[in-house]
Amino acid sequence: MSGKRPSEPGPSRMGKRGKKEVVAEFSDAVTEKTLKKQVAAAWSHRTPFIHEAIVVDMDPFLHCVIPNFIQSQDFLEGLHKELLSLDFHEKYNDLYKFQQSDDLKKRREPHISALRKLLFEDFRSWLSDISNIDLESTIDMSCAKYEFTDALLCHDDELEGRRVAFILYLVPSWDRSFGGTLDLFSTDEHLQPKHIAKSLTPSWNKLVFFEVSPVSFHQVSEVLSEEKSRLSISGWFHGPSVIKPPTYLEPLIPRNPHIPQDPEKFEKVCEALEKEVEWSICGPPNKRFYERAEESQLPDILKGCMTLFRSEALFLLLSNFTGLKLHFLAPCEEEIKDKTETACAAGSTEEGTSHNPLESTQLAISSNSQHSSEQGDAAPGKETTRKESSVPTCQGELRRWKTGHYTLIHDNSQTEFALDLVLYCGCEGWEPEYGGFTSYIAKGEDEELLVVNPENNSLALVYRDRETLKFVKHINHRSLEQKKSFPDRTGFWDFSFIYYE
Repeated sequence: MSGKRPSEPGPSRMGKRGKKEVVAEFSDAVTEKTLKKQVAAAWSHRTPFIHEAIVVDMDPFLHCVIPNFIQSQDFLEGLHKELLSLDFHEKYNDLYKFQQSDDLKKRREPHISALRKLLFEDFRSWLSDISNIDLESTIDMSCAKYEFTDALLCHDDELEGRRVAFILYLVPSWDRSFGGTLDLFSTDEHLQPKHIAKSLTPSWNKLVFFEVSPVSFHQVSEVLSEEKSRLSISGWFHGPSVIKPPTYLEPLIPRNPHIPQDPEKFEKVCEALEKEVEWSICGPPNKRFYERAEESQLPDILKGCMTLFRSEALFLLLSNFTGLKLHFLAPCEEEIKDKTETACAAGSTEEGTSHNPLESTQLAISSNSQHSSEQGDAAPGKETTRKESSVPTCQGELRRWKTGHYTLIHDNSQTEFALDLVLYCGCEGWEPEYGGFTSYIAKGEDEELLVVNPENNSLALVYRDRETLKFVKHINHRSLEQKKSFPDRTGFWDFSFIYYE
């Protein structure tokens, strides 16, 4: 006798032309009348409920798991084969890196069509009953494929009309050590994500669904397996919008004028960074996740560096270097214009205008300064108020970057005229494929305008306007290769400062 289990025929019915039409059915157990009432009561009263066919949990927010969602294994195999034959496109920005199929709303493959019908007709009706939400027939589903180093960082899924999110996993035998877990975050008193409270490991034919809300923060952790692919179908059930709480605005980081004292020279900075420094996690994880040094506890040499970047000398240096008004001794744009016109007049002859090597530089500074002024005049508000105060300021921090760290662009990302300064330390052997680079993009666009890669002992200066946003790309597990050359190194550090006119 063969040791294989006989194939389980999937449900089917005759179509209009006599062909068998593939039909999908979900677990009979969850549709059983008594169990359905128990699930509905758990959802309504926000109380946990555990059954072999379905689990309802409230920690850290309402979510449900059906471990064996589709009845037929043959159907799942056919669905899996159809999904792998689709065209996948790489999705890549500050929040995620993975491959996604085209919208499955109109795909005609028999198993995909049958699943779509099951989810947005039969299962939607069941879900409406147990959640008491009038879910609409809007179809919103796609297929995602996560491979080595792919991830989706912390977010809440909140968009107009989304009420319940779902994920159906079609993965091979999967272990937690492979990564790719669905991590659910707890929240603080401001409804901001705090830390991972629960991780759900993908498994074949497991359906996870949860209520989309201001606290439904979750992520897909980085996939660590180089051999296995994490395949899933996900989407949302839409319904009437709910009232959202007021948006929480983080307190602004204090800005300081320059400190009028001579800067200390610093040597052996990396040696000091290697020693004991008190680091704390900087969050919340839907906006940023890295480590920040406690400045008051820094060794003297590192305190000296922080003082240097706030010093009058550096403000003046940056002002002269960039043409920005970061010091009272810096020439204003009228002075630059007068000097430029004088230089042009002195360089003129009867033969024509001679070329002065300084001329193009002066013109560029004048043009840049004038452009900055025009942008400021065109957008009055906080920026205008700050410029009227005529006191240049800066804010800064010493950061440590390791595997898993990142920053994200979010709804409250500040758009402002500012000069970014970053001094990188400990970046020997760092490769762009590790992540950790700073990416500048135009507001509302995904295309990168500029990428600044970490390079040891290099100083990066980038001036950005109100239409430019930035993020530090998620550092993936490839970064651990740095240890091959530097066994004691676990990432890199940077001094990050922002200067305002």
